[in-house]
Amino acid sequence: MRRRGPALLVAVLLAACGRAPERRAITPQQQQLVDRMRAAGATDLDANGRADGGMSIAGKLAGRAFGIAVPARWNEQAVLFANGYSIPGTPVSVPADPVAKDPSGGFLTAAYKDGFAVGQSAFDKPAMAVKSGVANTLRLRGWFSRIGTRRFYLGGASMGGNIVMALIEKHQHAFAGAMSACGVTGGWESEVGSLVDLRATYNYYARGSGYELPGDHDLSVNGVSPTPPAGLGFARAPWLFWQLKKMSGIMADLFKAARADPNGPEAKMIARIASVAKADADPASFIFPIMTAMVSMEDMRASFGGGVYGNAGKVYDSPLLGAQGKAALNAGIQRIASDAPARAFATAWYRPTGRFATPLVAVHNPHDGLVFAEQALLLRRYVKAAGNEERLFQLWAPSVRKDIPGTGLKGWAHCGFTPRQAAVLWTTLHAWVETGRRPQTGRY
Repeated sequence: MRRRGPALLVAVLLAACGRAPERRAITPQQQQLVDRMRAAGATDLDANGRADGGMSIAGKLAGRAFGIAVPARWNEQAVLFANGYSIPGTPVSVPADPVAKDPSGGFLTAAYKDGFAVGQSAFDKPAMAVKSGVANTLRLRGWFSRIGTRRFYLGGASMGGNIVMALIEKHQHAFAGAMSACGVTGGWESEVGSLVDLRATYNYYARGSGYELPGDHDLSVNGVSPTPPAGLGFARAPWLFWQLKKMSGIMADLFKAARADPNGPEAKMIARIASVAKADADPASFIFPIMTAMVSMEDMRASFGGGVYGNAGKVYDSPLLGAQGKAALNAGIQRIASDAPARAFATAWYRPTGRFATPLVAVHNPHDGLVFAEQALLLRRYVKAAGNEERLFQLWAPSVRKDIPGTGLKGWAHCGFTPRQAAVLWTTLHAWVETGRRPQTGRY
């Protein structure tokens, strides 16, 4: 539900790192384009030449930051990108040069090399921001139109994949083609439900052991605060890193103990949690979803207007449990209720319907450490029910294991795609739009 890759731990540090881009002059022709951009409503413009002869431009529209790159031989078309979920309390920002620091993992870079301008807009807030992501991406599109852009493509990853679905279903003719990678394409009730069920099941089985999570165990609130107490705002990044490290360290210890004794109590605990919560028995598939639930529940409730998912009437089950174990689980697991206004808001922003006119390329990993493969299956179901299968080309990319920062463990990556695969997504979508011929379904 965030940017490409699962590095929740290092994202905090990376946000404050990175060198400023080398300054290069722009040409008189590029300056004329910048002047048109300003006349079209952009403010705070900072244009910088690129080594390839193009230029990057950072600026603001209605107070929201954007970053774009325009190639030297621009074809007057643009590809816009919607980024994923970020931790509550982290800065709202976008890269000034979306090719030098490609938030899409290679999709935008491939389009740029084909002569397309590329870029993205910041959202109004970090964390859950689908509604503002739609509005701000549309604002950027409108501004691009005013400077002469004649056709648009769209991409998004994780939460950005959900923004893509909202854009192409609510604005049927705004984009010629769209791409969703590792997206929340099944809707927020199912995604939040996966997070809550995993946190609830973990809390149940870890209760009284040395692997209990820190902080508040109430599923409806944050387990730990992502922001420091009043007066410690200057320490925001190290505070958040410390909170995440506490949680990840406990769960990492659980998996290390299970690895040391595959028949021991820790291995049995992991197996039961995974079986009940329908999750992979994988360290990343525990750590990242549970940490997200632990620092994001209050932002989600505020964003949706209440609880979007409830487990009050759910019967939890597992083939690993006997009758007594199932009864104890269902009697002892915490229950929370959903709220009708929150469910309605989550439907509006956004549960896909499967009804869209834009050619859509969607890709997912069978094993994803945060946005589970169920999201891809739900999208396929919605599209089939809408009789719209000719507008969806769905791919499965091989799952990838990556290092989990600070733990010494590897686990399933969130958005585990290579730059080469991201470029294939672009060329596949572009060819589909240009030729009108839908690709063949398969893997890549």
